[in-house]
Amino acid sequence: MPLTDAQSAEIAALRTQSATTARPTVPALEAMLYTPIDILDHGFVRVIDYMGDDAAIVQAARVSYGRGTRRVSEDAGLIRYLMRHRHSTPFEMCEIKYHVKLPIFVARQWIRHRTANVNEYSARYSILDREFYIPAPEHLAAQSLSNRQGRGDVLSGDEAADVLALLRDDAARNYDHYAAMLNEDADGNPVDPARQGLARELARMNLTLNTYTQWYWKTDLHNLFHFLSLRADAHAQYEIRVYAEAMLRMVDAWVPLAAQAFRDYRLGAATLSAGMLEVVKRMLSGQPVTQPDSGLNRREWTELMGVLGRTG
Repeated sequence: MPLTDAQSAEIAALRTQSATTARPTVPALEAMLYTPIDILDHGFVRVIDYMGDDAAIVQAARVSYGRGTRRVSEDAGLIRYLMRHRHSTPFEMCEIKYHVKLPIFVARQWIRHRTANVNEYSARYSILDREFYIPAPEHLAAQSLSNRQGRGDVLSGDEAADVLALLRDDAARNYDHYAAMLNEDADGNPVDPARQGLARELARMNLTLNTYTQWYWKTDLHNLFHFLSLRADAHAQYEIRVYAEAMLRMVDAWVPLAAQAFRDYRLGAATLSAGMLEVVKRMLSGQPVTQPDSGLNRREWTELMGVLGRTG
């Protein structure tokens, strides 16, 4: 299970608490506060805290103190204008903090987004849980023949069974060796009093990258949208994309106007180079355009045709 009994009890206790505040809150996100969304086989993501709402974005853009003096349609129009023209500062007025449980290899990809505050579970001080990510059979794929960082056809039959067995066996064996090197029981007492046990900060090096870790991750809305534009994209690696998709659902509840603008102008949009735009103009004028006379290289041409829903 993604949550231990102690964590479930803690969340239940937190959700029974309430506080009166003068600052704006968002009922839809309040309803989701602390509650985890299960991800992969042992992971989760949950909102711990947040600041601001759609009105905070509008307020910052107008540098005013009035709330509720404009129609929602006007606020939506302004937010869409800000998103469309990449005016990022007003979106930085909103912040959110997540608690995430994720495989180490996903964390190492995620940490490349250096615009957040991160505090990770420390294996120097604590013992990591015996939990590993094992892909579901439908996500066990071969290397793509056309994309060096993508997946191709799904493995099947004996090959798939062999790979899953290797993943399970290697993770279990390495964790057993990790525990043996530590020489500690669950209470921190030595298993074999005649042995000292290796330091936790050294023993952890033997763990496989599919071992689960946890962290608190806090960022502002502008940088969160940048993260989601890359990681919620259909081309993102599945194991990080499912986290991004869950986080985006939380953003939908938190700042619905900004989230819709993001979906329209970032996540569901395409950026065309000057050369690509010139090709589109030629096509609209009725000119026949092929890749050799387009001025685009083969990859740019293929990308443009993909955006336009064409082949060739």
